[in-house]
Amino acid sequence: MMDKDDVQAFNDYRTRMNNEILSSENLVIRRLFNLDTNTYTDGALSGKTKEMLGLVASMVLRCDDCIRYHLGKCHEATISKEELFEIFAVANIVGGTIVIPHMRRAVEYWEALEAGKGK
Repeated sequence: MMDKDDVQAFNDYRTRMNNEILSSENLVIRRLFNLDTNTYTDGALSGKTKEMLGLVASMVLRCDDCIRYHLGKCHEATISKEELFEIFAVANIVGGTIVIPHMRRAVEYWEALEAGKGK
């Protein structure tokens, strides 16, 4: 069972390693990170919609780190649990039943995000 400490550990690790990667000052990597950040800003589609799309894509690609990242962003964007399960439904239709184990871990991580509300 995950809890808010697991969420914090994931975020701390991600931040620490991103800082380490970016400290290489590799121009291509810096541009890639910048492109990623800017992709999810409001445009013709809202940032919230883009995070939901990112979550579906991450689930279909079966990247648990990416799923956790986008779950966190969806949580910040105040995605409801009902919206979350519709996102899961789309991911499973697109990706097939192989996505189910990732959905299980996503639900567990979402519960940890919810447990940390207001903390």
